[in-house]
Amino acid sequence: MNLKEQLTHNIEIDKGSGFCFGVTTAINKAEEELKHGTPLYCLGDIVHNDQECERLKKMGLITINHEQFAELKNVKVLLRAHGEPPETYETARKNNIEIIDATCPVVLRLQKRIKQEYDNKDHERGKQIVIYGKNGHAEVLGLVGQTKGEAIVIEKLDEVGKIDFSKDIRLYSQTTKSLDEFGQIVSYIEHNISGDATFQYFDTICRQVANRMPNIREFAASHDVVLFVCGHKSSNGKILFQECKNVNPNTYQVDKPEEIEHSWFKGAKSIGICGATSTPKWLMDKCKSVIVDKI
Repeated sequence: MNLKEQLTHNIEIDKGSGFCFGVTTAINKAEEELKHGTPLYCLGDIVHNDQECERLKKMGLITINHEQFAELKNVKVLLRAHGEPPETYETARKNNIEIIDATCPVVLRLQKRIKQEYDNKDHERGKQIVIYGKNGHAEVLGLVGQTKGEAIVIEKLDEVGKIDFSKDIRLYSQTTKSLDEFGQIVSYIEHNISGDATFQYFDTICRQVANRMPNIREFAASHDVVLFVCGHKSSNGKILFQECKNVNPNTYQVDKPEEIEHSWFKGAKSIGICGATSTPKWLMDKCKSVIVDKI
């Protein structure tokens, strides 16, 4: 076996990387609908990966924003895995829009729990619904929408100052956030809440996503060079890439195969390719082919 054959043999694609269940379901629903040949709109990027969005666009998927959505009538619109606030469904009802709902079941359950919490809210005690998540993220907008915009969003431990510790607190989490930081926030609230106030927290982080952190650390450590394939808009991708980089400084991120540089792999005996929950497997396969060509 020559050097090129040996290195090709030692290029490994991480089996744990690629679309999570929710994204896979959303894309499958889009592909199924597009087979019918009728226009299909998607409210926001179906996944935070430009290459996959472009592939589906060529199949006929039309991506729109909320302003454009409000102007549509008598069409089909797909809701992606992130979920939507109640206002979106109300707009669809008024405009006779057929919703193809691809909201991830994990997100859907979380929305229902938060809505039930809000509907049972004791207004006299001023109970606060707190969501650990990224402000402005599609999933978080859908969660806050269940509370008519009243939920408090904190992105990190430093923002706990937004909470009134003299009032009841109910803490939830965006499904793709860090388990470690969620635990730190829980601990801080437990130690600082006043005696009369009550605190309950609900670990609503998706394990399919959360478990990728320890797995990807192990994967990154097992290779000389790691190629992390991920769209620049992916929050999940930014976290996982940084984790790979911390474990293995020879980690490089690309959005597409054209960004791969030959010099990255000089002297490497093993190469690992991995990605985010928004990274399609076909794209990692394509990157492997490009690396083989560049060796």
